[in-house]
Amino acid sequence: MTKVQKLNPFTLVLMTVLAIVAFAGNSILTRLALKDDAIDAGTFTWLRLFAGIVTLCLILALRGHPPRQFTRGGSWRGAFALFGYAIAFSFAYVTLETGIGALILFTSVQLSMLLIGWWQGNRVMLREWLGVGLAFTGFVYLIKPQLSVPDSSLGVALMITAGCCWGIYSLVGRGSKQPLLDTASNFTRTLPLLGLLLLMTIEHSVWSEKGVALAILSGSLTSGVGYAIWYLALPHLTVTIAAVSQLTVPVVATLGGVLFASEALTMRLFIATVLIISGIAWVVMSRRQ
Repeated sequence: MTKVQKLNPFTLVLMTVLAIVAFAGNSILTRLALKDDAIDAGTFTWLRLFAGIVTLCLILALRGHPPRQFTRGGSWRGAFALFGYAIAFSFAYVTLETGIGALILFTSVQLSMLLIGWWQGNRVMLREWLGVGLAFTGFVYLIKPQLSVPDSSLGVALMITAGCCWGIYSLVGRGSKQPLLDTASNFTRTLPLLGLLLLMTIEHSVWSEKGVALAILSGSLTSGVGYAIWYLALPHLTVTIAAVSQLTVPVVATLGGVLFASEALTMRLFIATVLIISGIAWVVMSRRQ
């Protein structure tokens, strides 16, 4: 077994921050691409995933992996969950603002993983259910106005679907001994689905140089490189620090939406963010006690 090289504290903090910014960047770039019809959601999805495939395979090649290994990790379940996340994520951001979308996604991921674990027999303590209740209260408070608008309600449903798919993807890959190879393999296994998506959407595709550039940036930089950085940092982080650090993703995404997409930071979004993040943090910390 290859020994994990120890990182100095500054490098570890820097890599963790870069990974969190990359995760939030996916929401920001996707919203920027779709809010002004710079590209359609279907084209954005296959370009993003294809760019991720190229980037991750290049990283593997630079790390000495031969091409024949690029599909030897991962699983088809992981690939289907990844594709489901990506396509629902894109179509949801046609109508949802950056911060709201990121918060719905984050909450759906965390709650779906907790509920699946509970269904599989993992015991959930009373204090954890209290945290779930607080997070769910904030979640309902956030999406209630969206449900009265047909387009927004569809966006909410799609983002919940994206979050559940990502939760399944995370559980499928839990305990991976070679996470970077498994991630690249899961991305590569989506190629048949990307081909089908391309055939279904090419006739009505809408794209511009800006939209294509944002899709490629999302797939290569904030997905491919972002995941690679995260996986390099993850072995050096405690479970608690890794989980709590991800609580900052919706906050960073919200700020990015305000700065780059001219979105408003409403009091409802602020209150919902505090409730949801506090509830999830309570669950995370309760598990460590």
